[in-house]
Formats: sequence, C-alpha cells, structure tokens
Amino acid sequence: MSSRDAQLLARNQGVDLVEIAPSANPPVVKIIDWGKYQYQMMKEQAKNRKKAREKQSELKQMKIGLKISDNDLNIKIRKIKGFLEDGDRVKIMIIFRGREMAHKEIGEELLERVLELLSDVAIVDGKPQFSGRNLSIGIRKK
Repeated sequence: MSSRDAQLLARNQGVDLVEIAPSANPPVVKIIDWGKYQYQMMKEQAKNRKKAREKQSELKQMKIGLKISDNDLNIKIRKIKGFLEDGDRVKIMIIFRGREMAHKEIGEELLERVLELLSDVAIVDGKPQFSGRNLSIGIRKK
C-alpha cells in the first residue's frame, strides 16, 4: 500500500503509522497506537534486564569462628548449600580471634571439615588463603 494511503488509514482510525524496519526495501510500517507500543517495549526491556540480573551469580560470604558448635556449623552448611543451589558462589572465611592465630592448624582442620561436608554439592576454586586474621576459600556449584 502506498504511504499516503497508510497515513490516511491511520488518521481515520485515530492511531499512528510507525516505521518498524527502516532498512528493509520497501520500509516496513505498522498502524498502531504509539503510546501502547512504547509501553510494551518498555515492559519487554525491563523483563530482559531482570533476566540478565537473575543470571549473574553473586558472591556470598559465610564467616565461621574456630569455636563453632556442631549444630551451628550444620546450620551454616545448610545455608551455604542453599546459596549454591541458587547458583551463587560462596566465600567461606574462618575467623581467628585473639590468640587463636597461634593455632592456624585448627582453622585448617575446620576448613577441611566444612569442605568435606560440602563435597557432594561444591567444587573448590583455588587454594585456602590467609589474609590478616582470616583463612578463606571460594567454592561454586558442581
């Protein structure tokens, strides 16, 4: 249809003539309500942004003290498994307080115990690292 006929038809219907594909030969146009079209495009862009944010995995941290009880440790392990199921990476930090720095081997044993409890769902990223009073390691979902 010619552009004049399309413009006349759009004016009679009280809507707009919108160019959809200007690079096509001949250019593609639609007779639509411009406000409604903009609203739909805005909603689609928001949906795409939300999907992009969901796909990004976050880095969660779980701090564990040397004197943690077995029950508290099990609760933290459950929380870590939940983070991993959501697709997040987790940084486990063993915190040394006061004179506990003299017994780094206890912290390393605790970290090994935690990694053993998580071995069915997690893969270790790198080696344990000491930074200040913390022993940390990163893990991700298998």
